Amino acid sequence: MKVSDFRPRHQLNTDILVIGGGAAGVAAAVTAARQGLHVTMIEKYGFCGGGAVAGLSGTICGMYEATENANPNPNQIVHGFLEEFVSLMEERNGLTGPVQYGKTHTRVHDPLVWRDVADFMVKAAGVQVLYHTVVTDVLMDGGEAIEGVIAYSKEGKVEIRAKRTIDASGDADVIAMAGLPYTMGNNGEVQNPTMIFRLSGVDVETVTGTYGPDSIVPYEVSEHIKKLHEGGDWYLPRAKIFLFETPRPGELICNATRIIGEDGRELNAVIRDDLTEAEFEGRRQVREYARYLKEHIKGCEDSWVNDTGVQVGVRQTRQVVGTETLTNGAVEGAVKRSDGIARSAWPVELHKGDKPRLVWVMNEYYEVPFGCFVPEKGENILAAGRCLSAEHEAMASARVTAQCFSYGHAVGHAATLSLREKIDIRDIKGEDVRDILNKDGAQLG
Repeated sequence: MKVSDFRPRHQLNTDILVIGGGAAGVAAAVTAARQGLHVTMIEKYGFCGGGAVAGLSGTICGMYEATENANPNPNQIVHGFLEEFVSLMEERNGLTGPVQYGKTHTRVHDPLVWRDVADFMVKAAGVQVLYHTVVTDVLMDGGEAIEGVIAYSKEGKVEIRAKRTIDASGDADVIAMAGLPYTMGNNGEVQNPTMIFRLSGVDVETVTGTYGPDSIVPYEVSEHIKKLHEGGDWYLPRAKIFLFETPRPGELICNATRIIGEDGRELNAVIRDDLTEAEFEGRRQVREYARYLKEHIKGCEDSWVNDTGVQVGVRQTRQVVGTETLTNGAVEGAVKRSDGIARSAWPVELHKGDKPRLVWVMNEYYEVPFGCFVPEKGENILAAGRCLSAEHEAMASARVTAQCFSYGHAVGHAATLSLREKIDIRDIKGEDVRDILNKDGAQLG
């Protein structure tokens, strides 16, 4: 059988190639482009946002410290690129103030405003953006040096030659294509995906007045969900659900589903059949949880589902094996690093079973070292985003949105430094990247 594509093959050359337009990808691309480099960003959708928008996670988690009584004026610990993005979201009325989540707070965004802000930032910085474009192959020099990628678009295949490549795909796609080492969850077992949905027609004041300001539903609601599920007439496999007010009137974002396979496995979004099953199962559960909210939660009597994620939300897949690995002990022990390029105080948030398990980092934060984004093997490539090198529980804290902005900010500077100073990626010192970040508003100290 002959395999053919008669469309012409295009060629592009760029200084820095960024794969993925999520929080990390946008931060990396804009940061590098602002320094005068030619930056190209590939995104499989027609918009930026990654899991925050396509997966409809809806929140910018990880901005604040946690306190025992969930201080209503939380201490912000993440700055830099994140702060600029948040400011633009606020100007467009696309972001709530701090919303309580257990012992900390998050910010809830309008995904349409997110897209608009990201478009504005990448265009203003001069990033060459290729939407609706998917990487299919990696270009290598015969050894371990990455020289770019082959990508697919409706126009045909495009060969993109790059001096430095940043894998911000979320799933370490380029790392895997290049045959570089990666890990996958806890001995192959990953956290389950979820299908998040938006609920309109909600009397939000009644919801918060009845159940309190915490977006994590109270114990009695979880117990009621569990009882109905065990009774057999309802299919509600997750009892502890999260309901977030949004910038839009009368709307909640609902993080409620627990997507597992028919065989009881936690589905893995980089396995083709698992991802397909997750989409079917996610929408099935949305119907059930929306019905539960309408029938049993005060303030939701007239509600309806106005949207689900464009795709199922993915928490964990492949992670690069870096020159450094963020350990569980470093997270829970709030370890600081001289080569730390990002701060986090988000809890270890393990989604497994009917109730997610939270391990809090109280009144403190830890720092993520630069080496978590430097592949142990391979040349001319950096990782950014949730595919960082981290142990299983540590990743369950470090993967969230505010930190991904910080990772992209750092990696964008590191790629620029490597190119400008002709330094190999693994010869870059995390302390130098930290200094650059502090000069660019990161306030790492």
